[in-house]
Amino acid sequence: MARAIDLGERARGRIAPNPAVGCVILRDGVIIGEGATQPGGRPHAEAVALERAGELARGASLYVTLEPCAHSSVRGPTCARSIVEAGVGKVVIACLDPDPRTAGSGVTMLREAGIKVETGRGAKRAARSLAGYFTRLALGRPRVTLKLALSIDGKIALPSGESKWLTGAEARADVHRERARADMILVGRGTYEADDPGLDVRLPGLEDYSPQRLLLSRTMEAPEGWTALRDPMDIHGLAANDLLVEGGSGVATAFLKADLVDRILIYRAPILIGEGQSSIGYVGLDRINDAHGRWAIGEARSLGLDRREVYERIRENTRLEN
Repeated sequence: MARAIDLGERARGRIAPNPAVGCVILRDGVIIGEGATQPGGRPHAEAVALERAGELARGASLYVTLEPCAHSSVRGPTCARSIVEAGVGKVVIACLDPDPRTAGSGVTMLREAGIKVETGRGAKRAARSLAGYFTRLALGRPRVTLKLALSIDGKIALPSGESKWLTGAEARADVHRERARADMILVGRGTYEADDPGLDVRLPGLEDYSPQRLLLSRTMEAPEGWTALRDPMDIHGLAANDLLVEGGSGVATAFLKADLVDRILIYRAPILIGEGQSSIGYVGLDRINDAHGRWAIGEARSLGLDRREVYERIRENTRLEN
């Protein structure tokens, strides 16, 4: 299952709105077929793995990060049916699919065909990889990661606006890896006009993973190669699982005030700026007590001299893992 999760993770950024699924087929302790969701969403991971396994799939064990689809599609056969027809003997599923078109019917189809089915193995890690897909189904919008590069005292730039480079090369490379996992990336008009950002992925071998570019502006038309959004709430309905917000203080504040941020990714440099530009403005909180219980630390580690910190939004009324 760990291998299947890794395969699915590598597919992120090019398959939305489909989930980034990984699949491994095992026979006598040897991998005979594996695959991930392909660019554009088809073929699915199970189809890729079954094709590679061929006749050896009969009686083998199949490990997959998300419940095999069971709903009809003009783009191809259902994965659950393909698994049955291949004669697979056992299927191990990390997460059930919350898509109401499948939602348990994939497991039912497999079991009715006499296939042994196990669910839940590796579910926590698989759910983290599939969090964008789960968020889109639960909330009707992509999972939003807000990226901030900060000084120790929480500034994003000097009073003059100078901000290149707060962080070092290792942190900047990590930003590009985050971009490669996102389907879309967004900045505000101020950042666009000041920096003319490319927002592409500039890591060897990952250039094709550059996300679609969005511009948040109520008045400016979208430049060529960009899509304009007038309001943060316009992200609802986007055909994306993961959205990376890289804009300045205004965009960060707007998304936080609208409670649209699910994950905050901070790259903190070991420098003090003092007077300078703050990262976030007023987000609608008037009491310290109201700020507690909203965010949980997800990760913290060093990147060269800098520090990478991840915070996850606590949403008690929305269950994104299963």
